[in-house]
Amino acid sequence: MYRYIRSISMAALLVTAVVACKKDKETDEHSPAYHIAKSEKLVIPAAIDLPDNLPKGNTRVATYYAEGVQKYKAQQKAGSDPATYEWVFVAPEAKLYDVTNAKVGTHSAGPTWQLTGGTDSIYGQAFTPAKVAASPDPGSIDWLLLMPKTGKVPTGIFANVNYIQRIATKGGKAPVKLPVSGSETIDVAYTAIYRFTKKNP
Repeated sequence: MYRYIRSISMAALLVTAVVACKKDKETDEHSPAYHIAKSEKLVIPAAIDLPDNLPKGNTRVATYYAEGVQKYKAQQKAGSDPATYEWVFVAPEAKLYDVTNAKVGTHSAGPTWQLTGGTDSIYGQAFTPAKVAASPDPGSIDWLLLMPKTGKVPTGIFANVNYIQRIATKGGKAPVKLPVSGSETIDVAYTAIYRFTKKNP
C-alpha cells in the first residue's frame, strides 16, 4: 500500500514538474515558447490575414520562432552622379525554434524554411500584388503573407501548406545611415514568428 501511494505521489510530482516547466517556458520573455504563445493573441491586419476558405476553413500546420539576421548590401542609386548608395535586401539567415524551445531548422535565401534532417522544406514567394502590412514597431520589418513558390514542391510537414505568414517582427530593417561605398554589407538582427497554414480539403 505504501509503495502504491508513493508511486501516485511521484507521478503527481512529475506531472506538476512538467506543467511548471511548460509554464516557465511560456513566461520566460527570452524564450521562443513565450514569443509563440504571445503571438497567438495578436490581431492580424486585414492585408495579410488568411482567406476564410469557406466552408471548410484552414488548419495551422506549424508555427516557428525565428532568430537571426536580415542581410543587406550596398548598391549605387540609379542615375546618381556623383555616386550615392543605398541598402538593398539580400536574404534572411535565421534559426527556427518550436514551442518547446528546441532548435528545429533554418530560414535562409529563397526564401526557404528547412527543418533539421532535410526532409521538410518549403520555398515562399510574394502574391501579386504583394500582401504586406507595416509592423506596429516602426523599427521592424514588415509583416507578410506569402505563398509556396511556383516550381518548388513543399515537402514533409509543409507538403500541403498554402500560406506562410511573417508576423511579430522585431528589428531587421536596413539602417537609416546609408552606405558610402558599393562594397559595404551589413547584417541586421531580427526575430519573427512564421506561421504555415493549409486549406482544408
